[in-house]
Amino acid sequence: MKKIVMTGGGTAGHVTPNLALLPYLKEAGFEVHYIGSYTGIEKKLVEHAGVTYYGISSGKLRRYHDWKNFTDPFRVIKGFSEANQLLKHLQPDIVFSKGGFVSVPVVMAAARQHVPAIIHESDMTPGLANKLAIPFASKVCCNFPETMKYLPAGKAVHTGSPIRKELFSGSKEAGLSFTGFNNEKPVILIMGGSIGSKFINNAVWSSLDTLLQDFQIVHLVGKGNINNDLTGKTGYQQYEFISEQLNDVFAMTDLMISRAGANSISEILALKIPNILIPLSAAASRGDQILNAESYEKQGFSTVLQEEELTGDILVKSVKDVYKRRDEIKEKMASSHLLDANTTIMNLISELCG
Repeated sequence: MKKIVMTGGGTAGHVTPNLALLPYLKEAGFEVHYIGSYTGIEKKLVEHAGVTYYGISSGKLRRYHDWKNFTDPFRVIKGFSEANQLLKHLQPDIVFSKGGFVSVPVVMAAARQHVPAIIHESDMTPGLANKLAIPFASKVCCNFPETMKYLPAGKAVHTGSPIRKELFSGSKEAGLSFTGFNNEKPVILIMGGSIGSKFINNAVWSSLDTLLQDFQIVHLVGKGNINNDLTGKTGYQQYEFISEQLNDVFAMTDLMISRAGANSISEILALKIPNILIPLSAAASRGDQILNAESYEKQGFSTVLQEEELTGDILVKSVKDVYKRRDEIKEKMASSHLLDANTTIMNLISELCG
């Protein structure tokens, strides 16, 4: 039986594509192990998926001044030593990395052990962690065709993003039952990321009465952001997050409002849900979500609103416009020629395993 070590962490976006590949890896007979940080979000997600998990020391790679910039390099060095020992013990045939700061020492250790490594970059331009890891990788997969120009020609492969099988198995009826909604009004699903977004939440709450005249709303507000004043409001359900029932909620969704993380928008496209994207601002990120959203808007898949300009009135106007054009948007999404990332990446893995 061949072995694969997967790595990636820091955010759910650095874990979800790895989990999407799990059924295909198991079907192909791979023994799967995962290396992440000791306490990152990836630990809980991976263990919940039933995969053996190993933690290593990890320092965050920052572009800004912080006193931890002086101590974290030592954590990275320690992480490399730990990853090196783990790979010696596990003796994998290949490493697959989804990025995030914890993946850098793992990919470097793979090169040290002469184990081929594949990196996947979801965003338009490579993040700092992947930039550091690319020289040690055998292949670099990417989500957007525009990303190819930023990658080494001999390593770059345009694959698209792995999509979870279960996303397509949701039940509209189960979603309506879970939320207590009915078939009388269309449903809007609002997602502000794993920690929520005060910009999106406030805009929704300020326009809620107007939106509820024509829609039912499922609002994922993020941890600790439940608005108790709105609990029990007819046609409105708020949750910190949804896990097991999310596929059913997707199945009943007519329109989405979302951040523009690469994995999220890839799933929205795969599900062909008309949407409004509100990317993280350049002030709060490296600007990757802005580029992701611009690409989808140019292709006619999305309407983009900037969070700095977001108001309740603007949100209502955009929702009405997108819903009016929903059939046109679905047609464009259906003609997008989505890449079968799962199959393409599995072929790469098999090829490099020899």
